Amino acid sequence: MRPPPGYRFRRPWYLRPWFYLPVAVVATLSVFLTVFIFSLTAELKAQARTFDLNKLEQMESASVILDRNGKIFGQIYVENRETVPYEQLPADLINAVVAVEDAKFYQHHGYDLLGIIRAALKNFTAGHVRQGASTITQQLARNSFSLKERTFRRKLLEIFLSQRIEDQFGKQKIMELYLNRIYFGGGLYGAEAAARGYFAKPAREMSLAECATLAGLIKSPNRLSPWTDRANSREVRDYALDRMRDLGFISRERCAAARAEQIAIGNRQNAQGQTYAVDYIRQQVIAAVGWNRAMNEGFRIRTTIDVDLQKAAEDSLRTHLEAIEQRPDYNHQTYAAYAASFKKAKANATMSDQPTPEYLQGAIIGLDNASGDIMVLAGGRDFEHNQYNRALQARRPAGTAMLPFVYAAAFEKGMYPGSLVEDSPLDNRAVMIGGTTGILGEWGPESSDNRYEGAMTARQAMAKSKNGATVRIGMDAGVDAVLQLSTSAGIRSQLRHFPATFLGSSEITLAELALGYTIFPNGGWRPNAPHILDRIEEKDGTLVWDAKQENIRKLVMKPETAYEVHSCLVDALQSGTGKAAFTQFGLKKIPAAGKTGTAYDFTDALFAGYDSNFTCAVWAGFDKPQKIYRGAFGRELALPVWVDIMNAAAQSYPPREIKQPSNLKQIEICSRSGLLATDKCYDAVKMPSGDTVQRRSTYMEIATLSQAPTELCNVHGEPRARLAREFGSGDLPRAALAVNLSEITPVVIRSPTLLADKDPYNSLKPALKPQPTPQPPTETAGNQNVNSAAGESEVNTASNSSDRSQSSTQTAQATPEIRKAIPVAPQEKTPVEIRRAVPVKPLDQEDENQTLLRSAARPPGNPDE
Repeated sequence: MRPPPGYRFRRPWYLRPWFYLPVAVVATLSVFLTVFIFSLTAELKAQARTFDLNKLEQMESASVILDRNGKIFGQIYVENRETVPYEQLPADLINAVVAVEDAKFYQHHGYDLLGIIRAALKNFTAGHVRQGASTITQQLARNSFSLKERTFRRKLLEIFLSQRIEDQFGKQKIMELYLNRIYFGGGLYGAEAAARGYFAKPAREMSLAECATLAGLIKSPNRLSPWTDRANSREVRDYALDRMRDLGFISRERCAAARAEQIAIGNRQNAQGQTYAVDYIRQQVIAAVGWNRAMNEGFRIRTTIDVDLQKAAEDSLRTHLEAIEQRPDYNHQTYAAYAASFKKAKANATMSDQPTPEYLQGAIIGLDNASGDIMVLAGGRDFEHNQYNRALQARRPAGTAMLPFVYAAAFEKGMYPGSLVEDSPLDNRAVMIGGTTGILGEWGPESSDNRYEGAMTARQAMAKSKNGATVRIGMDAGVDAVLQLSTSAGIRSQLRHFPATFLGSSEITLAELALGYTIFPNGGWRPNAPHILDRIEEKDGTLVWDAKQENIRKLVMKPETAYEVHSCLVDALQSGTGKAAFTQFGLKKIPAAGKTGTAYDFTDALFAGYDSNFTCAVWAGFDKPQKIYRGAFGRELALPVWVDIMNAAAQSYPPREIKQPSNLKQIEICSRSGLLATDKCYDAVKMPSGDTVQRRSTYMEIATLSQAPTELCNVHGEPRARLAREFGSGDLPRAALAVNLSEITPVVIRSPTLLADKDPYNSLKPALKPQPTPQPPTETAGNQNVNSAAGESEVNTASNSSDRSQSSTQTAQATPEIRKAIPVAPQEKTPVEIRRAVPVKPLDQEDENQTLLRSAARPPGNPDE
């Protein structure tokens, strides 16, 4: 059948070019697209297989710093992270993260296709990204392998990698890896670090509200951090709680209670571990195991710090120095003023223009006496303001805190605490502190009404911190001896070879001073060196590094010398320059000792002291040396801080009495002469009523046999007694005879020559100790008669030279004993007879039986009592 004329044949629509050409193009493109997708999929799958999934567990983990009691007080890290197993993650945190980040976490296999489509539609209609579609597994893959590009290829690779992760790990392990790796803001990585940083507790102890807070800030950690914006942080917390309620993870009651809870947020600086102690530990760990291992391997670093003492020290230093800044005569920058400007500069990003702080600084170091463990370390008031560690790095004048080393050197040379020293004006040309003219100033006693007291004992001079007396003692001991002892005590800084060093003009570190003071409670020895690291371990307890601190004891001085100085330092704390510790600052009744330290012109204030377990040194001053204020003594700035620390230390480490060496003996000496006390050692003291009373001038002192004086007091007693003790009788000078005794008969005394009630010429010799006057025994007269008869016999036989030679030969072999003379009773029944005097020979040549010096019978009782 033919078509009618004029009929035009039309091809079917599917054969028409407008259809098949586009179809062909689309089909071609589809083929190419399919091939491309398959090839891309194959390529991305192959690329996904190249990733080592073992690296998911290899996270940069912070090394945790533990104190001597196992308490965590800091971390060192590149990323502040501490990994924990799934069992230590609270269920509320896991549910909160699932509710906020991936509601179908337990249903999908690495990715949520519907979630991707839904997010794409929402973002398309909004015109910007409003919702993410990444699952928890995808986020883990992205954060673990740095898949940060915002491209389609990266998204596909992330999906394939997530599938691999799901194939290899279970859901619990994926959640564990995720919560240990992700960033929670504020420099905190992982849930454990975030819990400790924000809430000062481990993750397993977090409340529901705290778990929701962490889950809510994952989307934008820095912006939603509680440290940055409390209001936004609370808002996202409430959103997380609502999602948990809607998904059935929590009840409505728990949700309402958690929303009403007020969360306590920790201090950011403490969370970041920015303290002088942590910084020093970081340096020591890096030196021990290297930078990479220290920062990334998550060690357990066990240290010697006591975190409770550390907190007490830092709080006390801050409190007392702030009080000093409120004094009307303090005319320097204050901490509060600088902190305000520092905060403003930080907020305005102008920290480069911020000057260094110039407010009053302080430093503390506390050591274990036996081991040298650093138990307390504070290098300044605020590490964020300035990182210079003044306890370990700064060299400053120790001031009068150096006095114990001067006195120790003198005691080693033979002096003892009872030795006399002159407290009087001293020509400053001998010391040259503050100039080269005039007299040496007396800032050591730390008193505005100080006065010179003349002769005093070394014990008093140290307790009262007398400058002039100390220089005199140091010169007697010798500059070389003082410097050598100080170096042996652990002071490695260069000490100047001048007498000014006796008063602490040479610069030393606070750590050196504290180490030096340990010789006194230790009985003359010190630990080898201060140290802060004990050992470094893996998380499972495997030992990585051990300090291997051998118990090396450096002997510095004799135990007797150390105890003598210790006893003087006890007096300095109880009744000397440090007595305000008990009377004003509340030091407990513990066996402690210490010494204030004040530098010339009040530029540095110190206190160093100890008990049987613990030695602590405190310093206050400016980084650029300048006068703090007139009268800025160590007892005002450093002593109250020291007292707070020692009280805290006594609670954890109860001190004991320091034992006195057995060969140190107690002797009674006169404080006026420094010699053995007698029964005449009394001083007239005027009472407030105007009456004058006699007061005993003696006290009990300690000394070794070689140090103890052998002479009687020559201020209150008879000075002639010294000759008999210092020289043998054969060495005594003899005066020439004025008359020829062979021609003149001597006169026999009828009665005692002492006629008055008083003894103006000290005729009666003093006893070593005061005793009641003994009643003469009945046999004294008999003895006296024997003596008289012996005298007559000797006069009648004076011409017998052979007898005298024989007796002198016998008596010369023995040292004559000095006896106390007994008054002679009058001989009334015997007629008086005038006799001729016989020449007196040396005492060692006289026959004791033929001389008037024959000893009377000793009175009953112990003569030493």
